[in-house]
Amino acid sequence: MTLLSVAGLRKSYEGREVVAGMDFSLRPGECFGLLGPNGAGKTTTLRLVLGLTQPDSGSITLLDHDVATHAREARARVGVVPQLDNLDPDFTVRENLMVYGRYFGLSRAEVERRIPELLDYAELTARADARIQTLSGGMKRRLTLARALINDPDLLFLDEPTTGLDPQARHLIWERLRQLMLRGKTLLLTTHFMDEAERLCHRLAIMDHGRIISIGTPRELIAANIEPEVVEVYGDGAEDWAAATGQQLAERCEKHGETVFCYTHDAHAMVASLANQSEHGDVRYLHRRANLEDVFLKLTGRELRD
Repeated sequence: MTLLSVAGLRKSYEGREVVAGMDFSLRPGECFGLLGPNGAGKTTTLRLVLGLTQPDSGSITLLDHDVATHAREARARVGVVPQLDNLDPDFTVRENLMVYGRYFGLSRAEVERRIPELLDYAELTARADARIQTLSGGMKRRLTLARALINDPDLLFLDEPTTGLDPQARHLIWERLRQLMLRGKTLLLTTHFMDEAERLCHRLAIMDHGRIISIGTPRELIAANIEPEVVEVYGDGAEDWAAATGQQLAERCEKHGETVFCYTHDAHAMVASLANQSEHGDVRYLHRRANLEDVFLKLTGRELRD
């Protein structure tokens, strides 16, 4: 089965190309991540592959269906967790699941059979008869995830599923997504959280300006794009230390705000210098391994995107 295959995908709005020739495919049972700053084209890509937006060019095969001609048939076997919760405030938790299941043509008896398991999965059994307005943000997000599973989908699309949640709620959502992968489900995830991507995704595509600029496992992306060690230097004397010493010892230095980021293959000499930096005033530092956030910022830039 072809879960999802995208080739040459393009979409423009008012002369601006939002998706600019994307190619990627999904493997069964994996979590595939789309990472990118605001405006990179992630949400538009999801809408295109679901057949909710018409592409200018390119081909999309979703669950063995050509999306251009059979999008409705493909979506019948897909679950979607949108960026913003769109639960019906007039219904209870249980009624939201019932109505959504009926949209997929499931019988009332079949939906009623599935609801207890989904409520348990979302840890909402005790709130089954509660109105949506009484739920916390985390509860609403878990209900939206449970609702996306009502049709037992082969493939689940998640558009920034943990944005706005506190750490406890985020970790619970992560655990629920890992459970889905253990059951053989395939996930396509967009996210701004690098720790989320590193924890969940088997492979990642980093997007910017509608293009995939790097793709691979988290480890592969780090190894291919960034020096393995980072020293973050901050404090009143950080800039002076960087000018006098850091730029000579590091392979690359970047200043952002009050912090100087020094990238290198061997930080031993830098750390030794910083341990004896009294001549440079108040300088503090953090020595760590490079991570996915370093890769993301190197490839897409540190400037703020609105």
